[in-house]
Amino acid sequence: MTQPAQSSIHKVRGHIVFAFALAFAIYLAWLLRSVLILIYVSALFAVILSPIVRATSRVRIGRWRPFQGSAAIFFLLLLVAGAVTAFGYLAFPPVIRDLQAVHAEMPGRIPALLARIKQIPIIDRLDSDQVIAWIEDRLSQAAGTLLLSLTGWAGAVVEVTAGFVLTLYFILEGEGAYRWFLSFVPPQPRKRLDQTLKRAAVRMQKWLVGQASLMLILGTASTILYLSLGVRYAYGLGVLTGLLNIVPVLGVAVSIVLAVLVAALDSWGRVLGVVIFFAVWLQIESTWLIPRVMKNRVDLPALGIFVALLLGSALGGIAGATVAIPTAVLVAVLLDEYLVRKDAA
Repeated sequence: MTQPAQSSIHKVRGHIVFAFALAFAIYLAWLLRSVLILIYVSALFAVILSPIVRATSRVRIGRWRPFQGSAAIFFLLLLVAGAVTAFGYLAFPPVIRDLQAVHAEMPGRIPALLARIKQIPIIDRLDSDQVIAWIEDRLSQAAGTLLLSLTGWAGAVVEVTAGFVLTLYFILEGEGAYRWFLSFVPPQPRKRLDQTLKRAAVRMQKWLVGQASLMLILGTASTILYLSLGVRYAYGLGVLTGLLNIVPVLGVAVSIVLAVLVAALDSWGRVLGVVIFFAVWLQIESTWLIPRVMKNRVDLPALGIFVALLLGSALGGIAGATVAIPTAVLVAVLLDEYLVRKDAA
């Protein structure tokens, strides 16, 4: 057999082996997709939060720098723990007091409630024993559903904890992992890739500043509204409303449901005020705040942001929606560097 023919056979075999290896890698990635998404989200948050850690490590007290390396992360964790403790101390006691009051008043309110229910034309024809049996059946089903959901909640808590720990490790040892990743790239294109990824990191960090601005604006505005309307737990609800805004779409939806339920405890007028506020907020956020705050920060069109949110939600659920915009920034920077053909000046 001639040399060119042998070379051609070796190339074909090499292509076949590469195709099988690629298919196996894709299959393996699909099996481990939840773990890979967790690692990716953790690495992305580490890139975004690293400037905060570096800024903390540069704090000086005279000539002494008390927050170097892991000490900076420990100090930031103490701040977060203190903020969570303060929030719980201020937000939970009113809720607990109201629950205790409802529990104490429940025996006296049940007869009046049953009398009102019996005044309804259709309800008064029902047998009370059948109604009680139906309620007990529904309560048992709800208890079973709650027990089954505890497993899912436990898994979610484990994933969040693992992601938190991974983020800390990426912040501490991310530079070494990043250099190790770049070592797989040949020396010539390595510098170009390094510069491209650093540009993407800067834009992703700007996204965090823009997102924090939106969260602060919504949290402050909603707290003022809750206080002016006399809604219960105004400060706690305001903080939750601002924090939940980090999750696009779903965060605002959960905030609306919570605020409406709490407002409904007192009057329908307060419910109407809350609904009007969020309707106005959604319009202002989508037409004025996001185009000015987010677009100026991440330099992405509104259509690109919307498509990124849809894809992120479909692929990774809440976590995917949370990191959808910084991921879109990364993809946009890579495409602009390697695929976009710019016109000659």
